[in-house]
Amino acid sequence: MKEAPDIWNVSPASSHYSRHTGKKPFACPDCDYKTAVSSDLSRHKRTHKGEKPFACPDCDYKTAVSKDLSRHKRTHTGEKPYTCDKCDYRTGHASALSRHKRIHTGEKPYACPYCDYRTMNTSTLSIHKRIHTGEKPYTCPYCDYRTGDTSSLSRHKRLHVGEKPYTCDKCDYRTGDTSALSRHKWLHVGEKPYACPYCDYRTVNTSSLSRHKRIHTGEKPYTCPYCDYRTGDASTLVTHKRLHVGEKPYTCDKCDYRSAVSSDLSKHKRVHTGEKPYLCPQCSYRTGNTSSLTAHIRIHTGEKPYACSYCDYRTGDTSSLSKHKRLHVGEKPYPCDKCDYRTGDTSSLSRHKRIHTGEKPYACDYRTGDTSSLSRHKRLHVGEKPYTCSLSTP
Repeated sequence: MKEAPDIWNVSPASSHYSRHTGKKPFACPDCDYKTAVSSDLSRHKRTHKGEKPFACPDCDYKTAVSKDLSRHKRTHTGEKPYTCDKCDYRTGHASALSRHKRIHTGEKPYACPYCDYRTMNTSTLSIHKRIHTGEKPYTCPYCDYRTGDTSSLSRHKRLHVGEKPYTCDKCDYRTGDTSALSRHKWLHVGEKPYACPYCDYRTVNTSSLSRHKRIHTGEKPYTCPYCDYRTGDASTLVTHKRLHVGEKPYTCDKCDYRSAVSSDLSKHKRVHTGEKPYLCPQCSYRTGNTSSLTAHIRIHTGEKPYACSYCDYRTGDTSSLSKHKRLHVGEKPYPCDKCDYRTGDTSSLSRHKRIHTGEKPYACDYRTGDTSSLSRHKRLHVGEKPYTCSLSTP
């Protein structure tokens, strides 16, 4: 049998020796970088000099690392040598294959040091940690908007330039966000591939499922640094914090409307265009936003996924649940600017304000400021008497 080599009988400067001992004998003269491999040090030094000796023969791309050049060349050749053994996925990058395989295994090796969040890749973890640290290194060149990830910055900049490069192949829908396009396409096929393990809820994307599951678990990992507000949704926290600082980075190019939420701006713009791109698959109802369509479809299905924590009340939309809960807690966040009236419902506030303005938008010859009053009045014409007494005559 061949005798195993003595790994210690080698030069102390060898990279193999250093890997076993943990020593890093190769140090950069310009910074604190140290490594166990001399070739790694050579590559590192190029970052200081700006030296990029490896050039692509097909374009202007240059790099300091030969492996990076090999990967880049595959963008020209279309070569994808790395294949998944579970599905048809192919890629030109070994690291991309490793990340893809975690979709099948469910492995999430990267953990947040501040909360229970785990993810499949380091870049997502870096973006997530900025929620806790408040770091926003990426800035908009057109306004004061700052964000913690480059994809959000790219989407935001499209609001200024009006760019919508992603188009639906089934209708005229266009968007500046690839994830929005994916969600939109599922509206055509009715596909909702992600299912809640606790109830019948299904959705078109994983982030919505994660947020939904927190309804069951009560988990609220994201906390406001200005008050006691907690939420189960990172984007909701970002929006909430704007209430404290008064930030409204999203502006309408047709009027003075400003918003703290990009989706609110998109919905607002449809007031000017009259666009209603979302169609109910069961009737002729159309709307300008997906949340309204989702709530409308529940009229057909009878689904009521949102439950009151104080009683048996259930509803098909979150706004109705919020209004209902105010009955229990007595919260009345909407004040009249003319008197001391307060209410927990924006529609009630609108009706109340007509007392001051004298506005009566609903007409027969009879005019009133209240839709319920108009409904009652119309019954005088048609003779409708829908309500019956349940008591017998003595």
